[in-house]
Amino acid sequence: MTSDTSTAEPARSGGPTSDTTKDPGRRLGTALPTALGEAFAEYVQLLERPGGPLDHDTVRVYRSRVAQFLRWLADADVDGDALGAAASRDWAVRDYRTYLMTVARRKPSTVNAHLTAVDDFYRRRGLGPALARREELPKAAPRALDHKGQLRWLRAVEHAAPRDKALAHVGFYAGLRIGEIVALDLDDGRKSARRGHLVVRYGKGGRYREVPLHPVLAKTIDSWLGVRAKWPGADETTALFLNRRGGRLSTRGAYDVLTTLAEDAGISVGRGGDFTPHVLRHTAGTTLTRAGTDIVLVAEILGHSVETARRYALPTEQDRQAAIERLPVDR
Repeated sequence: MTSDTSTAEPARSGGPTSDTTKDPGRRLGTALPTALGEAFAEYVQLLERPGGPLDHDTVRVYRSRVAQFLRWLADADVDGDALGAAASRDWAVRDYRTYLMTVARRKPSTVNAHLTAVDDFYRRRGLGPALARREELPKAAPRALDHKGQLRWLRAVEHAAPRDKALAHVGFYAGLRIGEIVALDLDDGRKSARRGHLVVRYGKGGRYREVPLHPVLAKTIDSWLGVRAKWPGADETTALFLNRRGGRLSTRGAYDVLTTLAEDAGISVGRGGDFTPHVLRHTAGTTLTRAGTDIVLVAEILGHSVETARRYALPTEQDRQAAIERLPVDR
């Protein structure tokens, strides 16, 4: 499988470099015991494997957070083998949670995010997630584009090339995860005279689902298919979305396309901004839920559990601010 761009990132000052094979300890920015350095190198290799289910932004953040955990573990007083024994893993992760809260003084949401990355590390080692509770958080809806942001997004997408437009519309009108989008094959888009759907063969948790085609999305995919037939390698791969060399578009390639479109729309990009590709999925879920769609149907369309889908009905920060501003003032 080929891709538009490499999944490796350039070196950043004070952070990991892109070479894990020559010196995995230096990849972490500090010298590590051999076992920890090798464990991190193995993790990065699995995490950055082309065609994985995580988008580029998530890969980058998980890599950084696992690096921080292993730096802490190198100096921590932990009983047993925290890399290979379940009980020692649990003790280590619980101590790390305490460190993040009391020494690093991280917010509860940040602590939970770090523990999610550490869970991913241990899953890929075959141990599974640690038995460490999460911090209780105020309930809030996932980040989504507001009405104005949605209009800006759609207007920017309207001027995109056929492939990029279809890619953007799959995220917006079908709510697929970026890994699910690039995994689509030609025969995963099925149409009849009056209706159609996209087939997600292996979503999160291995779930299969069929997502109804929005009329705009159906038209956009048809336009892309007409162009795709003339691309290099079009007859040699079953992938719906191709890169410029004729192979399957990678998650990194799709990430670059979508974030570029967001920048064209004047939407801030990244975890500190208003947009990551996953925001399109949250936007679909939020729009469906607030339009009165039954939550069970929202969960089915997006491949969520019903409990997860209920988050789309929770208040946003904008909702809270608007509520406060309704309080009267005496002028």
